[in-house]
Amino acid sequence: MAEITAALVKELRERTGQGMMECKKALVAAGGDIEKAIDDMRASGAIKAAKKAGNIAAEGAIAVKVAADNKSAVIVEINSQTDFLALQEDFKAFVADSLEKAFVEKLTDVAPLVAAQESAREALVAKTGENVNIRRLTRVEGDVVGAYLHGHRIGVLVTLKGGDSELAREIAMHVAASNPQFLDPTQVSEEAVAKEKEIFLALNADKIAGKPENIVENMVKGRISKFLAEASLIEQPFVKDPEIKVGALAKKAGAEIVSFVRYEVGEGIEKAEVDFAAEVAAQVAASKQ
Repeated sequence: MAEITAALVKELRERTGQGMMECKKALVAAGGDIEKAIDDMRASGAIKAAKKAGNIAAEGAIAVKVAADNKSAVIVEINSQTDFLALQEDFKAFVADSLEKAFVEKLTDVAPLVAAQESAREALVAKTGENVNIRRLTRVEGDVVGAYLHGHRIGVLVTLKGGDSELAREIAMHVAASNPQFLDPTQVSEEAVAKEKEIFLALNADKIAGKPENIVENMVKGRISKFLAEASLIEQPFVKDPEIKVGALAKKAGAEIVSFVRYEVGEGIEKAEVDFAAEVAAQVAASKQ
């Protein structure tokens, strides 16, 4: 029997629109076979139709809310199958209600929010015909918290020690645009550095061939230093003024960047490739039968 992992439960939930407990039970009964679990759920009437890979909810919206005192904030991602639904009032109302509940109840994990909103989610799915999922949530607290929302697709929270909410918002705007992977170079893992070194050596094999070892070592060090600067927030040139780095900008204002959170709709969700020509051809062929 295959291990019933959280990732497997999550995938089944995204594909069927059913609750986590129902999905876990179905997977246990099916011995961890997700396709069998879907068939069993359909056969039992638990779902009217399985939402196959092409219907994975990978669109949707990011929403943020900051406390009036700028000392705490929450960010959520709620997914839909299409961006069209993400722009509709029913979906927006569900997002707003979910965000408010997460904020008021000071939730730090998505599971309680998913459970609390399950009935409302099911009603929305039934009304719209699209799968909808509350995917993730992060709550932050600190001396100063600022946020930036770019449309409904990218949201950022930044926590500072010192400074003010406007500075935090400016840095959050930079994070939205530049997408740093780490706060500072010390947070970059050895695995990430090793991978970058491996990629550099592979891409520059012709240039490196025949060069002395110390020269190659210096070339690698130079690339790694550049990588650390590009990937680290405090080392990036500020988008509004490239003459100053983000870390220096904060320091100039008497602040220190403590952390940041960046959400982008659908990141990390594998979307199915749709061959529209083949789809149309299949529909035409079916109509002739």
